[in-house]
Amino acid sequence: MNNELRQEQERLDNVVETITEQIGKLEDETGRRRKEVVHIQKHFWDEVKVNTDTFDDYLETIIGLRQQAQALTVSQSTHRHASNRQSVLQRMHKAPYFGRIDFTEEGTQTAEKIYIGISTLTDTSGENFLIYDWRAPVSSVYYDYPPGPAEYTTPGGVIQGKLEKKWQYIIRAGVVESMFDTSLTIGDEILQQVLGKGTDKHMHSIVATIQQEQNRIIRHVSGRLLIVQGAAGSGKTSAAMQRIAYLLYKYRDRLKADQIILFSPNSMFNSYVSNVLPELGEENMQQVTFQEYLYHRLSNAFQVEDPYEQLEYVLTATEDPSHRTRTESIRFKASALFFETIKTYSQSLELSGMIFKGIKFRGKPLVSAKQIAERFYSSDTSLRFHNRIEKLTEWLNERIDEMEKSELTKSWVQEEIELLSKDEYQKAYTYLQKKHGYKEDMLDDYEKEIQVLGRMIVRKKLKPLRKWVRTLRFVNFTEIYKQLFSNPARIKLWMAGKTPEEWEDICLLTMNMMDEGKLFYEDATPFLLLKEQIQGFQTNTSIKHVLIDEAQDYSPFQFEFLKRLFPSAKMTVLGDFNQAIFVHASEMADFHTLTGLYGPDETDAIILSRSYRSTKPITEFTRGLVPDGERITAFERDGEKPVLTQLSDRAELHRRIASTVADFRQRGYNTIAIICKSAAESTYAYEALGSVEEIKLVKSSSIEYEQGVVVIPAYLAKGIEFDAVIIYDASAQVYGDESLRRLFYTACTRALHHLQLYSAGEPSPFLQNVPPESFILSLT
Repeated sequence: MNNELRQEQERLDNVVETITEQIGKLEDETGRRRKEVVHIQKHFWDEVKVNTDTFDDYLETIIGLRQQAQALTVSQSTHRHASNRQSVLQRMHKAPYFGRIDFTEEGTQTAEKIYIGISTLTDTSGENFLIYDWRAPVSSVYYDYPPGPAEYTTPGGVIQGKLEKKWQYIIRAGVVESMFDTSLTIGDEILQQVLGKGTDKHMHSIVATIQQEQNRIIRHVSGRLLIVQGAAGSGKTSAAMQRIAYLLYKYRDRLKADQIILFSPNSMFNSYVSNVLPELGEENMQQVTFQEYLYHRLSNAFQVEDPYEQLEYVLTATEDPSHRTRTESIRFKASALFFETIKTYSQSLELSGMIFKGIKFRGKPLVSAKQIAERFYSSDTSLRFHNRIEKLTEWLNERIDEMEKSELTKSWVQEEIELLSKDEYQKAYTYLQKKHGYKEDMLDDYEKEIQVLGRMIVRKKLKPLRKWVRTLRFVNFTEIYKQLFSNPARIKLWMAGKTPEEWEDICLLTMNMMDEGKLFYEDATPFLLLKEQIQGFQTNTSIKHVLIDEAQDYSPFQFEFLKRLFPSAKMTVLGDFNQAIFVHASEMADFHTLTGLYGPDETDAIILSRSYRSTKPITEFTRGLVPDGERITAFERDGEKPVLTQLSDRAELHRRIASTVADFRQRGYNTIAIICKSAAESTYAYEALGSVEEIKLVKSSSIEYEQGVVVIPAYLAKGIEFDAVIIYDASAQVYGDESLRRLFYTACTRALHHLQLYSAGEPSPFLQNVPPESFILSLT
């Protein structure tokens, strides 16, 4: 083995030397390209002769401008490509590869040694591969097969052969520290080393430790919808990020990073995963939260509640008389039944029920709401809904045109002209020259001058009105949506199923909220769908892949909406129903209800049951918290058992937490989370623990994922992991209601190495099903 290690080191030295040479060449190239870009930008107009005297001169100018712009684009693109490649090689310099397969292709006698790393590397001739990209077709053998018969798919067909051996390497700073002969899976030795490390503020690439089931997710390309149901810590999000990198590699000739969008749970999560793709030499995809999309579309009309405000109300306002009504409202408005109801209702509006706003100019009616409605319902009803709306806007613009002519002779126009200052007059004169090409002599005649200036003033005054019409502000979307709730009995006209028992109270609650100019989170997507059904759906066809993380937090209604929003996209949804903490989760027992989105033939599902995040003792503890937890398999990584400490009062609780934080810091933990049930409890805990040095409070508005000691609500900690987790108060008083079981499970599964639970009083009943031997009980 020592001889083999020596040979491997010699090869590694040669590879590192090649990388060093290529980095040197790229440094020269990026420097030269940078100078080119700066030079072109600095002297852009020097190289172009601007001449518009004749058509030929004008054409020559346009061609010159286009050539300069193209030269700049090429230089910028080349510089960016070289710079990205340089960045990848610098990452490869210390550890060029992590694995190797010895593969004998069918029809050949000798095995080829194929080394696998984060990117391809060839020798100076460019013909011999020193390293294969982990996304290359042949690399799939490394992740998918034990030694024996194996195959991989290329654009030219399936290549069959025999996998002789599979190796893993631990390489640090250009030294082969060890190599392992692995058989069935990626070696646990390396995985244990990776998982045993402390966390930092970013998620990292997992290409060296991708497991076979994760590789299925990454390389999946068939169908429209891929559903990934995975236990907490099973690597769903990591696999999703590597999947994006794989898609960008496989379809690099026709897929760009900005054609992929990731819907993530919150802005802090965006920061957490922002490093993964750049580590692999790829640009980041678009990232957005569903709330950000809703806010972008609706904030001009309403103050829109965000999902965490909704959840905070559900968790903390249990004594509110309207609490039951509100929770039933959330469930109903999240359902596929309500989605169909909105569609049926919008179709009924083609015959009656549209509500419009009248149009006024200078305080006087131009067209009344009644006239607009009469015009709409007397027009060609065979046209599509949004085409009828377009015809209506054309008619309204014609009315504005007629009014413009009549307003020119009104006295207010003359008054406006007389009130023009010299500066305003000069600006008007310059504007007319540029916009309409008026010559100087056209404004010499006083009557002509008055006529021209009058037209300009009237058009300027009418501009906001034209925009009002163009943006369909004359359609009263708010009242149209409220019409669904104004008479509780009327919904039966549009709904095929039963309304909730609290329907009348739900209607009143919704109307009152909208009267205040506010919109419940559960109303935001239905309101937007109704608006889209009327004005024509604003689809995004440029997006080719949509990934939805923490998908259990989305309602059937929202999934239906997203399908229509991105009609050209494939969809990957990742989630865990054991972490389904929102009220509407009850509308989806599991992800199989999503097969109706694109049909069973276009849908695939992959289940990840092995948890890698936590130590084996922590996983064995947490799986006892949820039904069917025995299906979750723990990874063999040893550690300390979780500790449950029962205390009698809050003062002692805070003293013990402060002491535990100090102990965790001494152990060298980088991230320590004190996890609370809600934002309200987090604020209370943060203030009570003020003596803890550099403690931070995480809020729903937090953008950056913080290291150190944080106090955080359980629902914001989703998708993130911490070296050590302290459950602030695991008592029956805080976690007594069955509806909080999944929230409690989510909080406990954030821990990598250590889990400490405190209970001020009797512990939560959720712990009754946890095997007593899986944790240490401490009574003080």
